[in-house]
Amino acid sequence: MALAFDEFGRPFIILREQDQKTRLRGIDAQKANIAAAKAVARILRSSLGPKGMDKMLQGPDGDVTISNDGATILELMDVDNQIAKLMVELSRSQDYEIGDGTTGVVVLAGALLEQAERQLDRGIHPIRIAEGYETASGVAVEHLERIAQKFEFDANNFEPLVQTCMTTLSSKIVNRCKRSLAEIAVKAVIAVADLERRDVNLDLIKVEGKVGGKLEDTELIYGILVDKDMSHPQMPKQIADAHIAILTCPFEPPKPKTKHKVDIDTVEKFETLRKQEQQYFDEMVQKCKDVGATLVICQWGFDDEANHLLMHRNLPAVRWVGGVELELIAIATGGRIVPRFQELTTEKLGKAGLVREKSFGTTKERMLYIEHCANSKAVTVFIRGGNKMMIEETKRSMHDALCVARNLIRNKSIVYGGGAAEIACSLAVEAAADKDPGVEQYAIRAFAEALDSVPMALAENSGLQPIETLSAVKSQQIRENIPFYGIDCNDVGTNDMREQNVFETLIGKQQQILLATQVVKMILKIDDVISNSEY
Repeated sequence: MALAFDEFGRPFIILREQDQKTRLRGIDAQKANIAAAKAVARILRSSLGPKGMDKMLQGPDGDVTISNDGATILELMDVDNQIAKLMVELSRSQDYEIGDGTTGVVVLAGALLEQAERQLDRGIHPIRIAEGYETASGVAVEHLERIAQKFEFDANNFEPLVQTCMTTLSSKIVNRCKRSLAEIAVKAVIAVADLERRDVNLDLIKVEGKVGGKLEDTELIYGILVDKDMSHPQMPKQIADAHIAILTCPFEPPKPKTKHKVDIDTVEKFETLRKQEQQYFDEMVQKCKDVGATLVICQWGFDDEANHLLMHRNLPAVRWVGGVELELIAIATGGRIVPRFQELTTEKLGKAGLVREKSFGTTKERMLYIEHCANSKAVTVFIRGGNKMMIEETKRSMHDALCVARNLIRNKSIVYGGGAAEIACSLAVEAAADKDPGVEQYAIRAFAEALDSVPMALAENSGLQPIETLSAVKSQQIRENIPFYGIDCNDVGTNDMREQNVFETLIGKQQQILLATQVVKMILKIDDVISNSEY
């Protein structure tokens, strides 16, 4: 290898024997693709389960993120290989569709590719392997349906939802507060859920965080939290039975849309202009007062004169509120967003039982609580923590818990965690392999072995003997014909996941198997990589 420069002074590298180098094709290309995907899966393997390790990722500008969430880790990794990017997409798909299980789906895909590599070495054609995997995934998904259990719950009895969210949070940094955070997540989802239609709009749940306090101080607010304060320090800090005007028009005199120039050459002209401006402000404030508003929330700012006038007219105001927050406030209070003062009417005002400004610690930072709203279909989860990294990781963990609660409301079926579902599916797939007369039976059996890699990774990450632990649990499932035995990651003393209350949603587990199989089939069918610049 040698370094040379072109006529413009730009460096380029000359590789020896470049003309003898060939592009990878066929079986060599498939093995190279499998190696790239396995490398990504190996990174996430140690993060699986309640005792999984965390990863520290440093961004190009020095920002540090600590997380064990598969989707977050892969999103922040700088991945160049095109096949490895498929694994990133796989994790992202699981996150978008289900919200949880992003690490497990990549670990399972890596195990399937590892088994596929062994089948390729035996001389089995990639298409046969892909077809065998497709058959095996169908068997596994059907078996999950058979072993799933339904949980009945309602708005007053939601303990099953809490237990499932606790399973999700047990693998996160925040696991010491998993009970309280799970309860907050479930109450937030039930507050915005339509239980009759089994539908949940997560956009109505706002997750806010502020550095300071303890993780235990995290609270659920039945209303909206805005990271703003009153525009004037002498305005009242608490307003009961508030009638809120939600404005997207600024408190300032109207500006002509054409180019204009104002010449002021005498004091009288300046006084006339000042009075005219004051009259505009007077009319705006009076309009708000006339319709009965006791609080103004404005998307734009207003100058000191308008602020002073609002304070003297006893009309509290909040400025520079973002568009998303305005929409949530409008939904929660039952108000309408008003784009012009002329359109402001009493019917368009939002109503809230209490609006209060709260300060935190000694930093003089304040936030606005809008509570007891007319329409309580919008809630806020307010997270506290010791530093920014902790807040961000708690937000990601809360997102996973909210998604799990939403999935369980959509589909009440659950399967048992701790690798119990994977072991049960592995046994069912092995039995199906014995009935298949074709070459695909080898791929189906390989699929069963790949499913075992998930409980094995759980045992390994928990400091147990992986092979010995997996064999003991598997033999126990076969002997007693009970699909609820899994890996005792927390050293409780029992392998029965029913006693440990370790649950996962059925649709989440099925989606893992289907997505992993789909991506593995795609990788197996790639036998050549051609860049656009080659031809």
